Amino acid sequence: MTTRRPLLTAIAAGTLLSAMWFVPSANATPEHHPAKRQPANTAPRTAELALADSGSVDTTPYLFGGIAFVAAGGAMVTAAVRRSRTAAR
Repeated sequence: MTTRRPLLTAIAAGTLLSAMWFVPSANATPEHHPAKRQPANTAPRTAELALADSGSVDTTPYLFGGIAFVAAGGAMVTAAVRRSRTAAR
């Protein structure tokens, strides 16, 4: 099974990268469409809606999430190194 482990890891990584290819990307810039004709009984819009305009960006969840993932990765690497050292003895 140890000879197939790198192959399984490569397949898992390739599958993940292929799946990420199809994730849509967010576009934060507004799309500009050509002016559309409005019916005669409606007034033209003078102000654009500013949805989700809440001020500054709160990065606290991203900071804590990043720290948690780095800590989890470090714990996994440490556990793998300890297992490989005890198996070599």
